[in-house]
Amino acid sequence: MELFTAICILCFLYLMHHLYKLFLRITNQRFYMIAYQCYKPAEDRKLTTDLCASIILRNKNLGLDDYRFLLQTMVNSGIGENTYAPKNIILGKEVHPELIDSLSEIDEIFFDTLDKLFANSGISPQEVDILVVNVSLLSSVPSLTSRIINHYKMRPDIKAFNLSGMGCSASLIAIDLVKHLFTTHSNSFAIVFSTDALGAKWYCGKEKCMMLPNCMMRSGGCSMLFTNKRVFQDLAILKLKYTIRTHFGAYDEAYNCGIDMEDNQGYRGFRLALTKELVKAAAQSNLRVLVPKLLPLREIILFVIMVSYRKITKTKSSSLAAAPNMKTGVEHFCIHPGAKAVVEGFGKSLGLDEYDIEPSRMTLHRFGNTAAGSIWYVLGYMEAKKRLKKGDRILMITFGAGLKCNTCVWEVMRDMEGSNVWEDCIDNYPPKSLVNHFMEKFAWLNDESMSFLSLDDIREKISFEIKASRC
Repeated sequence: MELFTAICILCFLYLMHHLYKLFLRITNQRFYMIAYQCYKPAEDRKLTTDLCASIILRNKNLGLDDYRFLLQTMVNSGIGENTYAPKNIILGKEVHPELIDSLSEIDEIFFDTLDKLFANSGISPQEVDILVVNVSLLSSVPSLTSRIINHYKMRPDIKAFNLSGMGCSASLIAIDLVKHLFTTHSNSFAIVFSTDALGAKWYCGKEKCMMLPNCMMRSGGCSMLFTNKRVFQDLAILKLKYTIRTHFGAYDEAYNCGIDMEDNQGYRGFRLALTKELVKAAAQSNLRVLVPKLLPLREIILFVIMVSYRKITKTKSSSLAAAPNMKTGVEHFCIHPGAKAVVEGFGKSLGLDEYDIEPSRMTLHRFGNTAAGSIWYVLGYMEAKKRLKKGDRILMITFGAGLKCNTCVWEVMRDMEGSNVWEDCIDNYPPKSLVNHFMEKFAWLNDESMSFLSLDDIREKISFEIKASRC
């Protein structure tokens, strides 16, 4: 009798699960991505090993331990030699950045990506109904949205939103905002622009947790075009299925994990204290909401049974899944390439293999952490590799200061094989081995026999290494 009751309950849950999915399908609003355009700076903005060393030498506050810390950070970062920096950093103006430098940095990304987006989509700026700009580290008057509206002479009835302080997860926050606006604005086009102004917040002090962003953050950004017009369904590349947002700002540790501040010497920068434990806790809380909507009921039931068995038997067997099999509901994973340890740690906690995290790892290596725009470079990698086929589902997950964890799920509307910023180098990825030029050139910094050298001697030796490589 008990077995019969259990079977009836499972059948009822299975039926309700399918009815719920049917309800979501019927009520799901139309939200299509027409096109996106990532930014690729000029070649003279590349941060090679030698240029990185030259920039470090300009900071006269650093000692031997600081040089060693920076070396270890760059060695373990997963970042290659083809990333880009703001122009004022390349020119040596990081100590006293001017507002015009930050605005020029943003304008360059604005108009490069938007010009290409409008040209490739065939949509004119005057057709745009909603504009959302997210730049966390810069807020100007007039607003950044006003700069775009003025440049393209957009309509006076456009709905404009300027988001700041949202961190690396701002892009998905902007998309969630557009999703809600689409419920009351039918037959509309929306533009979302995601980037950050790094030049204004380049840190020139010696606090280790504030030097980290200098090592990880790079120039980049993305413009995206969305619509809820049914007639554009056949032209769309992606359809939005779900968005989930979670915010942990109520907890002091989470709130303090990323802060724009000044150090004890008055140097301004971005303090980063994001631990793997914080990231894991935020992701688990977010996925608890997403998983029931995304995975088939059989996978959820199987996972519940396994968790219950582990608790009852108090077993820690690795043969029993510690997380549901996300691949039963998603084919592709866009993990925010904030840091190598975060990408690999998150991939491991979800049971992903090297193929699954490859797009995020390679994006980190090629472009670095481009803040809120990073996730679209990951998508671009998948497109350039011709992985995205009609009907595939993509899970995007991002983390931002606050602490925020945001996820969304897309459905691929047609095979994606367009050209993008990866076009000229995609055949070289993934490389057979990720050679670290920082270790090759500056490994001697970790040699204890060098401890007797004065700081002037160390700086002179670094300068010699730079000059030798140029010759």
